[in-house]
Amino acid sequence: MEGNRSLSSSRTAHLLSKIREVTKSILNDLSNGRSPSIAIDTFWNYCRNPNGSCSCEPDFPKGKEIVTLLRESHVHRLDVLLRVLLIVQQLLQENRHGSKRDIYYMHPSVFRDQSVVDRAINDLCILLGCSRHNLNVSVGKGLVMGWLRFTEAGAKFDCMNNLNSAQPVPVHVEDVEDILSVAEYILVVEKESVFQRLANDQFCRANRCIVITGRGYPDIPTRRFLRLLIETLHLPAYCLVDCDPYGFDILSTYRFGSMQMAYDAKFMRNPEMNWLGAFPSDFEKYSLPTECLLPLTAEDKRKTEAILLRCYLQREAPDWRFELELMLHRGVKFEIEAFSVHSLSYLSRDYIPSKIHGLHN
Repeated sequence: MEGNRSLSSSRTAHLLSKIREVTKSILNDLSNGRSPSIAIDTFWNYCRNPNGSCSCEPDFPKGKEIVTLLRESHVHRLDVLLRVLLIVQQLLQENRHGSKRDIYYMHPSVFRDQSVVDRAINDLCILLGCSRHNLNVSVGKGLVMGWLRFTEAGAKFDCMNNLNSAQPVPVHVEDVEDILSVAEYILVVEKESVFQRLANDQFCRANRCIVITGRGYPDIPTRRFLRLLIETLHLPAYCLVDCDPYGFDILSTYRFGSMQMAYDAKFMRNPEMNWLGAFPSDFEKYSLPTECLLPLTAEDKRKTEAILLRCYLQREAPDWRFELELMLHRGVKFEIEAFSVHSLSYLSRDYIPSKIHGLHN
């Protein structure tokens, strides 16, 4: 642990030095009558070549964007970037942590929208060559339960003492050590309601597993913690999401990373992730009544069509693409909870075990 603290202190000093370099460069431009400009590398983790016959390399920059006061559309962006930079500098100097929402409320009349703060934080990560948690900007909402023990900054967390009780996913994943587990697999579920259903059904007592939820789109600590568990324990990981385009997008975020944080995809993605369900084809296989189906909205269809264009589907997960095309063709969706039509515990006692068994046969 002492080594982790020393490494963290060294990284913080390095980041503060880079922040001073950025601000000094801007001040030099201003003092010499030049318009300040900042070059920011651009990344993306997929292109829109549905045939997958591209040469995308998500871990490398694709070019540079110059943010300058000479462009009217960049004035507000540069203002936001510098304000967020000063806030981050203060967090690092005082060894304090804050959330993206905390930062937004420090200048709400200037920022006007959370998305501009999110963009500024991503720009800073690229500019400073670091991950978001290195800026002390991180907040966690994920939950974990099951056959797992670990320490975080010296504090012990023993999920095995109460197998079906939720523990918060650690925010400072870099401080996690002494991971111990006798689990046979990791199950990631999209929604907290499904996580609680499994807890109520004593799922982890009946199955040697670790269950994690990001409670919707996963935050950075949840994705980093999941990757750490997979790499440390060498366990298979399965993901259970709603049968709709948003569930599929969450699944893709776990496996391939997000476009918004493509610059950090190599530290976030989990290429070993398996899609457990719910598949469009599960509707017939598990005899769901038509009353469980909901029509895809116009927005659902647009999102599905956009996802189908992502190059990695054809190249790395053509079976996923087939299921997504099937959903679009049928024009319907359904939630994970739809399996409760058979019985309240059908999901935990029948559906999930049968799906996992099917992947191993």
